[in-house]
Amino acid sequence: MKQAKSLSRKSHLLGTKIRNLRKRNNLTMEDLSARCVRINPELAPSVSYLSMIERGKRVPGSEMLGVIAAVFQKKVDWFLDDIPEQKSITPDKGSRGGISGMALEPSFLFSKEILQIAIPEMLSQTGISGRQFAHLLIRAHQEHHQNHFPDLERAAEEVGLKRMPLSVEDLFDIAKQLGLSINWFTRMPEEIRSELGVKGKSLVTSFYDPPGTIHVNEELKKHPKRLKYDLAVHIGHCVLHNRDGLKSVLVTGQTHNTSLIDDSNEITTSSTVNAQDILHAWRDFESSFFAGALLCPKVPFRQLLDRHGYEISVGEQLGVSASVAMRRMTAVSSYRHWHYFDAYAPGKLKAVYRGNGIPLPWGNMREVQDPCHHWAVFRMINAPVSGTSAQISILNVEEEPRIYCCESTNVKDLANNNHVLCTGIDLNPAIEAQGESAADIASQLKQVCVDHGGSAPIPQNIKDRLSSVARILNINWVERGIESDARLICSRGAVCPRQPSCYANKGSCAG
Repeated sequence: MKQAKSLSRKSHLLGTKIRNLRKRNNLTMEDLSARCVRINPELAPSVSYLSMIERGKRVPGSEMLGVIAAVFQKKVDWFLDDIPEQKSITPDKGSRGGISGMALEPSFLFSKEILQIAIPEMLSQTGISGRQFAHLLIRAHQEHHQNHFPDLERAAEEVGLKRMPLSVEDLFDIAKQLGLSINWFTRMPEEIRSELGVKGKSLVTSFYDPPGTIHVNEELKKHPKRLKYDLAVHIGHCVLHNRDGLKSVLVTGQTHNTSLIDDSNEITTSSTVNAQDILHAWRDFESSFFAGALLCPKVPFRQLLDRHGYEISVGEQLGVSASVAMRRMTAVSSYRHWHYFDAYAPGKLKAVYRGNGIPLPWGNMREVQDPCHHWAVFRMINAPVSGTSAQISILNVEEEPRIYCCESTNVKDLANNNHVLCTGIDLNPAIEAQGESAADIASQLKQVCVDHGGSAPIPQNIKDRLSSVARILNINWVERGIESDARLICSRGAVCPRQPSCYANKGSCAG
């Protein structure tokens, strides 16, 4: 009994270690149980018991653990907290990108009941609203699935019949077929603005009033791209959510506080999580994704991108904004390692997607004090670039250098705020796919940039390899980026890779 209690106290990471070992060896629970049976049928765990062990619901006895350890050729002590090797407990997310995961151990501290109590307290103390937290959850969900949502794609295709491009008149016809009516307004009445909770220095472009009315700002008659997007979002709300009682408001512009949220709603929220905040945020995301899929259906849009080398300007052919076109690139491309930022000065992100795990240049919940000024998106906010903005960047991620390429563009929103849209890819997986060592090439390029003060022309041998990859990917702006200097960038100033560091004197990048 004493030995069992001792084992229990030292087994907080045991379930995670077993699960991750099993998955890294491509074993199902049935496979592992069968392997254990071959070693000792009397002590082997059943599939159901093994499931409980991995979820932290049961602690195996020392003899059973010995059988499991024998399968993986490990010592029993390796599974216990005495040796909590990081690689053995961190979930392996494969190639899915996004932010790194963490082991939820001891599992009893991460139970649903404890989290329901702890999360509202955490948000209250950090000043993060329930809606901001909802957007963080949705972004993690989006990155985990690498922007792949086939149900939403199919719903949009059933409505739009994969037609491309769709005109404003086409969208009016679709709305009419769905029983929706359009009402134009010049100024939103204050009582409605207050009811919807709209705040900040922003322009309300449209709102949906159930069961079937779309109210549209007259200003959008002068901006057909935004009009098409708004109509598509509200059509999505109607199709996906059965005209329920939730009002949906679309707003453009910057808020008066330190955060920016997605293209959709800017509404008053509490600092705690409530079901309506989560519901609003999730439905906004679904409707926005639906709108992109309706305006840029997956297969036709991918074919168009392939014909034009993924130029941002393809949006002009379809009459959609650069934002819609760039976000859809990340969803329809057969290459999965994309990122997308929508950035406002002085350093806030409004919309974020990272299917490649790239760190954020700034926060989207609060302003970052030590941003790296060498990110292309930051430089374009402060000094607009003429011509192509394509940039090859080298950034350390989890202590290993990675090569990124991005293309950015300056735009104005309907509230006349300047912001920068940036889409990019992680080149390391593409390099590895050609049988090259991405780590070696990235390390060589990083050293060249360090030796030249932070940026340098790409050496011809590396340029040849990257050019080959760019042609395989068929992305024109990657080829353009290769012709310019490569730049070292960092996730935060405290880890600046330049010599001397940009932060050596005043604590901020030299720019």
